[in-house]
Amino acid sequence: MQHLIYFIRKYRYFLLFILLEILAFYFTIQHHSYHQSKFVNSANFISGGLYNKVNSINEYFHLKTENQLLNEENAHLKNQLEIIQTAKNDSIYTVIDTTTHNIQKYEYTVAKVINNNFVKRNNYLTINKGTNNGISPELGVVNSKGIIGVVKNVSPKFATVLSILNSNSKINVRLKNSNHFGSLIWNGNDYNFVQIIDFPRQAKLKKGDTIITGGKSAIFPEGISVGTIHTIVIKNHQYHQINVKLFNDMSAIGQVQIVKNLQKEEQLNLEEKSNNE
Repeated sequence: MQHLIYFIRKYRYFLLFILLEILAFYFTIQHHSYHQSKFVNSANFISGGLYNKVNSINEYFHLKTENQLLNEENAHLKNQLEIIQTAKNDSIYTVIDTTTHNIQKYEYTVAKVINNNFVKRNNYLTINKGTNNGISPELGVVNSKGIIGVVKNVSPKFATVLSILNSNSKINVRLKNSNHFGSLIWNGNDYNFVQIIDFPRQAKLKKGDTIITGGKSAIFPEGISVGTIHTIVIKNHQYHQINVKLFNDMSAIGQVQIVKNLQKEEQLNLEEKSNNE
């Protein structure tokens, strides 16, 4: 207390000056509308800028949550689109059942990649969804840019995904602008590029052509993006090697969607029965 009294006594004239300046400033603003409006505008400008900065910081820290919500909404919209598209196709021939699974072919579930290998010869990813979420082996994994891989092994809370960057990966694909099909593989060299084999020589290919999933398997829907043709090597009048630049950056995979074919079992059972005849 004595130090405070000493401080006030020592700087009393300076403190009195500051107090008078504040009072003068206050009365000037209160009795002059021009000065008052200028003060209010300045205060609003400063506080507005401050609030804007604070809001930007808050938005940055909430990006993870917003991204998760967007991915869930995207999966929901894909499910709804699948219902509408299937109903549109089936309505030509049959009356549509009101039960969703009777008309919907594919179901999408959002997941997050928690581990990602992309520099080995045989690469895998780990996602944070498992049997507790209805995930099982042999389900396709995609994101907004294209295909990622196929679910391999599953535990209650997690699943591993056989990446398209794996020597054991082989996915049916086709040219976007034609019905020529081939198989997508990876030669283990560059994670930005995959290769296509088995393209017929009748197919007219050129650099920049878009490659999509072919829809001939029971795993991926037709039309999922893959990438664009980068280089074409021809030997003995045959396509020897076709390099495809992926749309996805396989070194930076975050949110994904797991694709479940609701009609897969029926399709495979019928195909197996036909093969055994």
